[in-house]
Amino acid sequence: MHPIGMFDLLKQVLTSWQVIAVTLAILLYVKIVTYVAKRYHRPRSIKIKKMSFMNKKAPEPVTAQENLEELPSSNSNDELGLEEV
Repeated sequence: MHPIGMFDLLKQVLTSWQVIAVTLAILLYVKIVTYVAKRYHRPRSIKIKKMSFMNKKAPEPVTAQENLEELPSSNSNDELGLEEV
């Protein structure tokens, strides 16, 4: 095939209605996707949760004396129902 015939064939392919319709459809799709991407905003609830987490006060540390007072006075074997041999 001669180079001149190749250019004629390429011109016919590019000017066919199918190629033009698919090209327009792809361009329209890209436009819609970029429009939606620009309009999308993340929910603000995440930022509010982070802010409330940062403002919470740390619990007061528990001293060793308080830990001893909270322990039960009975033997732990009694609670479990174990018998010593």
